[in-house]
This record gives sequence, C-alpha cells and structure tokens, in this order.
Amino acid sequence: MQQTTPKTLDKSTIELFRQRGFVRIPGVITKDEAESFRIAALNASKQSDPYKIRPVFSQHVNVWREHKDMSELTLHPNVGAIAQKLAGAPMRLWHDHILIKEPQNEVATEFHQDQPYWPHSNSPNALSAWIALCDVPVERGCMSFISNSHNHKELTAQNLLDKRDLFTKCPELEYEERVTLPLKAGDCTYHHARCAHMATPNETDEPRVAHVVIFMDQTTTYVEKNHVVTDPLGLRPGDPLEGDLFPDVKSV
Repeated sequence: MQQTTPKTLDKSTIELFRQRGFVRIPGVITKDEAESFRIAALNASKQSDPYKIRPVFSQHVNVWREHKDMSELTLHPNVGAIAQKLAGAPMRLWHDHILIKEPQNEVATEFHQDQPYWPHSNSPNALSAWIALCDVPVERGCMSFISNSHNHKELTAQNLLDKRDLFTKCPELEYEERVTLPLKAGDCTYHHARCAHMATPNETDEPRVAHVVIFMDQTTTYVEKNHVVTDPLGLRPGDPLEGDLFPDVKSV
C-alpha cells in the first residue's frame, strides 16, 4: 500500500474534501504503524476511565497527554499536516480520543455533526482525522457521510442514538448523497466538523479500534459550554484556545 503524505496529497483530493466535507485518504500511517498503535490504544484504554456513550461506544479523551505511544500518533506529522492542507488555514490540536466499538455491538452511531458539541467560536475550518487502527469494513463499524452537510452552520447538537434527530432538525439533508467508506488499517477519513456522519454497528467478533485527532483553527476562541476538555481550565468567553494543551500544527 502506497503511503499518502502531505507532499503527495493532490489538488483533486483537497477540492473533493472542500466540496463534499469529507474524504478518504489511504495509508496516512503504515499498516505496521497501525498495528502498533492498535495495541497501544487498547492498552491505553485499560488504563484510563472511558467516557461512555451507552450503548454505542467508549471513548478515551486526550490520551496523547498521558500515553507516549498515543502521543506519537496524535502528533504524527502526516496526520496534522494533511489536515492543515485540507483546511487551507493554520490549525492546532483541539483534542484526540480513542474510539472503541465492542464486538457484536448492534447499535449504530447515528448521523450527527461534531461542532455543535464544542465550546468554540471563530473556527470555520475545524476537522477530524478518523484513523483506522484495524481493518474497518461496513460490518465492523465504518463511517458514512452526508455530502454537503458541512454547509449547514445553524444546527444544534443531535442525539447520537436517534436516527431521526438530524433529519428532523434539517429535513433537506435526508435527500443528500450518503457515502459509506470502509477503511483498511492505516487509512483515514477526514471530515469537516459540520459534516454529518454516522458509524455502522460492529457485527464482528473483534473490537473496532479507531483513533480520532481533531483540529481547530488557530483563531478559535472559547464560548461557555460544558466540555470535558475545557471544563477544568477556568476559561472565560472569548479566551483563545492555545498553549501546550492545544499545540499548533507544523507545516511539512
């Protein structure tokens, strides 16, 4: 499998991301790296308390701060530099999280946008890198996306367990194109923070292990909203999200 780097990322891929709000990029990390990070992610998940969205999945937030191996993935130069090229703006880390969907979990993660959950302002280009640390066919819980949904900026947070919630709030999205993107280990999907997406159930006998790295504009400021990352920081509305906890992405 040929590895994708920021230097080999072509203009058509960037244009496709900006048009649809998502893109699949093969080989952002190597297959060997993916296997090493999969083991590290499972080990890290046993050492930290998960934030569980029952019965959908468990997530472990900001593991890069506590686990050296996961820090290497979160700060991997390919992951961040590709995100910055897709965004077309200076970016910094918002947070990471390990997402584990357990075997024989028949519950889907329903369509939702990410950005309504975040305490952000002035971050028009925020996006997530969803890195497959194992092969993720449809049966193991891969992602599906709604084209052009990132252009809907006005929506409030949606219920991840309610398959109708997004479409009740925005009926026209029900008729937009939906694209399902299975991934091989080491592949990555990038999606805009307002791109509606979902994940299928994990019907296999193995856990689906993914690592998500989220990037925000360097202009991002805080708005008063509960969030596990910002709640302990004593921020005031309008404060910039910057510093050691939110490092800038380096250009490659």
